[in-house]
Amino acid sequence: MDTHLRWTKRPHRLVRVLVAALGGLSLAFGVTGYAHAEPTPAELEAQIDKKWNEVEPIIEQHNHLKAELNNNKAKQKQLQNQILPLQLQVDNALTRVSAFSVMQFKAGRASSFNALLTTGSPDTFAEQLMMLNMLAKDEQARIKDVLAAKKAYDEQKKPLDELIAQQVEQEAAMAQKEQQINAEIKTLNEMRVRAYGSGNGTGVLKPVACPVEYTGGPGAKAAQTACNQIGKPYVWAAEGPGSFDCSGLTLYAWKAAGYTLRHYTKWQYQDTKRVSRADLKPGDLVFYYSDLHHIGMYVGGGWIVHAPTSGDKVRMKKIDDGPISGYGRVA
Repeated sequence: MDTHLRWTKRPHRLVRVLVAALGGLSLAFGVTGYAHAEPTPAELEAQIDKKWNEVEPIIEQHNHLKAELNNNKAKQKQLQNQILPLQLQVDNALTRVSAFSVMQFKAGRASSFNALLTTGSPDTFAEQLMMLNMLAKDEQARIKDVLAAKKAYDEQKKPLDELIAQQVEQEAAMAQKEQQINAEIKTLNEMRVRAYGSGNGTGVLKPVACPVEYTGGPGAKAAQTACNQIGKPYVWAAEGPGSFDCSGLTLYAWKAAGYTLRHYTKWQYQDTKRVSRADLKPGDLVFYYSDLHHIGMYVGGGWIVHAPTSGDKVRMKKIDDGPISGYGRVA
């Protein structure tokens, strides 16, 4: 079985973690007020960052699940296409046997067909067919091989069908939680607005030229594309062009440069070459936190562009504003 399929053995634990994280948001902030009276902007930002880091890994797992579900549906369709001609051969064989049985009945020799016509079981059909010496031996061998092949495909498809049913249920549960997540984060963002003011100008989102450095090549193209998205809203699981999440932004920017990334931070880590901090150049990816649940694009001068949190916008920030786990180069 595909190793990716084992991921689904943890659906209920993942949903419980999500509920616990969201419950933590409510306990910390409530619906309408601050956790503490008149927190300073720095205190508020620290609380928002802390709580968002509890939720963002769940969002990235949702991206992972949706990609796995689409992949498994493609496998399911491929198996179904392989099974279909075998099923047609079985149906044609049954039609021939049925016609032959009518002939035998009219001739008064129907007793040997009773078991075949009443069982309805493909698994025993080949054995029964071979007992009927009235059919040619080559027909017996042909239908036996077809049934064996169809049974093999059915055995492969059954666990895949069950897995897809589980993943569909998980994905639906996560989608229902999206509305709750957005409501919680909206409350946090309203607190941020009250603490910092509207902050809608590009001076806040883009405090310096972006990209800071221009080196040419595909990395520079990707960096320029990321810079051009500054000001667009963060939306869970979005990959452009009007909104983005963190791995969706880097996917979109590198797609404009002619390269394909998968929509999941850990996959993007796997699909890139490790580089050192000293060797960074615009277009390189910067991965944050020990579980790699956040990502940004280096644009030079010690700055990255990233899609930070729900309720926020694509913006620049200093590269060291968060624990870095590694750096990756696409091209």
